[in-house]
Amino acid sequence: MATAADWLEGARLRTLPAAIAPVILGAGGAIGLGGFSIPRTLLAAVVALALQVGVNYANDYSDGIRGTDDVRTGPPRLTGGGLTDPKNVKHAAFASFGLAGLAGLVLVALSGQWWLLLLGVAAVAAAWFYTGGSTPYGYLGLGEVFVFIFFGLMATAGTTYTQTLAVSWPIWLASCGIGLIACAILMVNNVRDIPTDSVSGKHTLAVRLGENGARRAYAAMLGGALLLGLATAPAHPGAFALVILIYPLWRLSSPVLAGRTGTALIPVLRDTGFFEIAYALVLAVALAF
Repeated sequence: MATAADWLEGARLRTLPAAIAPVILGAGGAIGLGGFSIPRTLLAAVVALALQVGVNYANDYSDGIRGTDDVRTGPPRLTGGGLTDPKNVKHAAFASFGLAGLAGLVLVALSGQWWLLLLGVAAVAAAWFYTGGSTPYGYLGLGEVFVFIFFGLMATAGTTYTQTLAVSWPIWLASCGIGLIACAILMVNNVRDIPTDSVSGKHTLAVRLGENGARRAYAAMLGGALLLGLATAPAHPGAFALVILIYPLWRLSSPVLAGRTGTALIPVLRDTGFFEIAYALVLAVALAF
């Protein structure tokens, strides 16, 4: 029987910065546009976090029943490790999606922009079909595309829009930057799993690029995010403070480019999440003032 610690591990807490960082950034943008709302920011955070936990449980379930997680690096999964009945994991995924949908419905009602419900439905569908369904797009190397859209553009600009009904060009640039960091988190996770994903038929972008190409892509994503953030400086000079992240970027990229594998990449995965939070905080302050 799975313990509470097993369920927390299944939620993959290391990935949660990818959910909360764009909300922080979007809230900063809303302050700058004069329409910040604490309740709406909190609702956006619930939507993002619940979706992230939901997709993590959904991946655990779908990869587990396919046998993708039978041999893997890192902690055992709930389904693949036989820690609980797969149905329990599936129910946990849909309970998380339900919470995200409820919070999203309230947020849409407060904003009065009912067309946003279509984006919410698309986000839940993307979360499930990443590894679920007969043709999961995550197995086709498209995971980063959807992460960029939903945990970059939609989460950041959406947080701002539901409060201000407007999105400025610096916020769009910032959305792209945070989306690239979210993609980097997925990339380094998949670099770690290249050996097992290759034999199980999970052709992630990391598998398609090859190990060297995937490692370079990770560093390029972080570098690209930093450049996009700095590009907002003409409108928000505080964005120049992002230069303080150059050293952390180097520290993160070095072990990846040096070829570290397996469990040695787990700290990089965790610290990339911290990098995303730092990026969001610095840029949020810049956008706000």
